[in-house]
Amino acid sequence: MTLNRPVQMGVDYYPEHWPPAMWEQDARLMAESGVRIVRVGEFAWSRMEPSDGKFDWTWLDEALNTLHRHGLQVVIGTPTMTPPRWLTEKCPDILPVLPNGQINHEGVRGHRCYNSPSMRTYSARIVQKLTERYGQHPAVIGWQTDNEFSFTDCQCDACADAFREWVRSRYDTLEQLNEAWGTVVWSGEYNDWEQVTPPYGGSPFQNPSLLLDYTRFQSDSIAAFQQIQIALIRRNCPGHAVTHNFHTYPQKADQYSIGRELDFASFDYYPNPSPGKTETSPYSGALSLDLTRGIKRRNFWIMEQLSGPPGCWFPMWRAPQPGFLRAHSWQAIARGADAVVHFRWRSAVAGAEQFWHGLIDHSNVPGRRFREFQQLCAEVNRLGERLQGSTLQHQVAILHSHDQLNALHIQKQAEGLDYYENIKVWHRTLTQLGIGADVIHEAESLDGYSVVIAPHLYLLDQDSAERLQSFAAAGGTLVLTHRSGVKNNSNICTMSPLPGLLSTCAGVRVIEYDPLGSDSATILGDQGERYSASQWADVLELDTAEAIAVYADQFYAKTAAVTRNRWGQGNVYYMATQPEQAYLSQLLRSIAEEHGLSEVQSLPQGVQMTTRTGPGGTFRFILNLSPESAVVDLGAEALSALDASRLGPKLELPPYGVEIIEVRP
Repeated sequence: MTLNRPVQMGVDYYPEHWPPAMWEQDARLMAESGVRIVRVGEFAWSRMEPSDGKFDWTWLDEALNTLHRHGLQVVIGTPTMTPPRWLTEKCPDILPVLPNGQINHEGVRGHRCYNSPSMRTYSARIVQKLTERYGQHPAVIGWQTDNEFSFTDCQCDACADAFREWVRSRYDTLEQLNEAWGTVVWSGEYNDWEQVTPPYGGSPFQNPSLLLDYTRFQSDSIAAFQQIQIALIRRNCPGHAVTHNFHTYPQKADQYSIGRELDFASFDYYPNPSPGKTETSPYSGALSLDLTRGIKRRNFWIMEQLSGPPGCWFPMWRAPQPGFLRAHSWQAIARGADAVVHFRWRSAVAGAEQFWHGLIDHSNVPGRRFREFQQLCAEVNRLGERLQGSTLQHQVAILHSHDQLNALHIQKQAEGLDYYENIKVWHRTLTQLGIGADVIHEAESLDGYSVVIAPHLYLLDQDSAERLQSFAAAGGTLVLTHRSGVKNNSNICTMSPLPGLLSTCAGVRVIEYDPLGSDSATILGDQGERYSASQWADVLELDTAEAIAVYADQFYAKTAAVTRNRWGQGNVYYMATQPEQAYLSQLLRSIAEEHGLSEVQSLPQGVQMTTRTGPGGTFRFILNLSPESAVVDLGAEALSALDASRLGPKLELPPYGVEIIEVRP
């Protein structure tokens, strides 16, 4: 199910951190400020179950009832990221064993092994009790599983046993396993299933096929651990939605497999307000938001949004300038968020996150940031119902895969060649051109797209190759890059000219390559323009493709650096190197014009534009996510959906300015 509700604002609240006498005044101020949603509970296991089998719901009953009296809706987080000390003392197998053999002890959070039988048993019990008690509570509308899943890289006995069974289910015989992993190298062949273990020690120089499969196993372990909770929530809370708050891309954990059984994905969004980050952070954030939307290919929630300068795992960031919080919350909504929940209501006075600031500081006196939040809530509540059910509709897709990311992390190809950072460059280029894009898993359907950008298909199988070829043959434009088709899905190199299975549709063959790393080469565009390129250089032999850019130097000067090949009714581009962004901008602008994509324009630095369309109308969001003023050419006068004022055609946006236009037919 999905929560088909108006777009709403919320806060993360920890009633267990505050005297009960404060709950009433907090709930009243939340409601008066326009808050509609409150998340609670995700770290409160020791208060819910103070000792083994002894549950105390009195405090949570009172807290939820207080929130409900003020018309606030509640999402409960299952508390399984923080097993209490009585539990880890009773069941030490819960604590992860790190690759270096040390134990991940209590004291921070995330100190639990997903495969520990004890952890699974006691997690199921607390979630069962929680959902039984609050499944019918009138304030509760949904559940968040755990908190910010990530790899623990646990190598305990339970993980070893589970990994062995995972491998046996994937490879029927030891012969198949030895073949798939290429274990003949360095005398690594297995002749008994008991010899199959995690990559003890975590050495990056172990068998790359084993290392890649262990990342897959860990993602499957998280998904299986989460599924225990989802099954209980579905049984005891029919009609409630289930989500999980992903965080901090890139992550090695596979959000697509973990997100498969969720109703919608959520994301914890902390854009960096420090001056040195203001040119890059809004674009990295835009990619993170689009990636979250792509996990389920539907709208999502922000379960934690920046409310003040963070500080805990690092020295404190700068304070958000006036307008920063409002603009970045609207950025999330503009890219598909149907709820933005701010972390946190009030800064903690105790614990490790004392200086991860909330909306209200330790003084407990609401200040500038809180007033900005109130303004934001008022705006969202005015437009929320009209935005209900609206989505983003794009003709461009960027393909993304955790297998590609992990494989390229296991064996780094060249200095500076980074899978996710290069995706950032493609996405940032599209964003600056005003071209919306979806970021989707590489195995998803490509129906409805005109342009597909497929960076670094390092691992490639026949089905994926055929799907991409069919897309281009039907009239689509496919953009391929270097380091494609290098290996099969077992992380074994293919013995064919690159880009392997895509060589024919690309119309090229790689006859040699030069790992440039941080060195650079120069390429010439089709009009003789000079651009810098780095990271990698494939030396190509052209079959049916034509060169649209060539190398200007190195020993492969005058050979093709970028090619285009006619394939059926469409085109396949091949990027033999990593050109600077100026070249990518020129290339993508020409591709967009070929497909008649709307809204193709160069936006000022820091300005982003997206469109949501639904039953309540079509709304274009124009956001200045920079500390400098900007002017955007609207092309014609327009009407503001925020305050009904007339705009343009030259729209002046102050630093962190926001405008929303209703687009009429």
